[in-house]
Amino acid sequence: MQLKEKQLVEDFYKSKFHKDTSIIEKYLDKDAVIYWNSSSGFFKLNYHDFAVMAEEMGKAFEGLSCEITHLLQEDNMVTVRFTYHVNTIEDPDEEGALAHFICIWEVKNNKLHEGHLISQPGDDSEENIASFLPKR
Repeated sequence: MQLKEKQLVEDFYKSKFHKDTSIIEKYLDKDAVIYWNSSSGFFKLNYHDFAVMAEEMGKAFEGLSCEITHLLQEDNMVTVRFTYHVNTIEDPDEEGALAHFICIWEVKNNKLHEGHLISQPGDDSEENIASFLPKR
């Protein structure tokens, strides 16, 4: 089994698509649909909706980085667990966890086609940060 789908997902989240939304077209299928269960409710996003949201993220944060803790693949389905860390414009020297996510992506024709996303507000507690480490 090839792991190109897994690499595609990792590269997408490590990219700076929020600062340059033209990068999105390299990764996201034009017919993409994202089903997002967030702490604010349910959202269904298409390609355009996602690009608009990414552009707003780029404006809202001085810096945004993605910490991937899990990346699993089965056939053309890739699951990723990650945390977005941000630096706000008001406090560019302080980085904090924005939100924690798990997304299951269907990859079709070498693009992210359908995503099922769950998120919750970020927290920098040691238990949460260390939750992906092996138990001793």
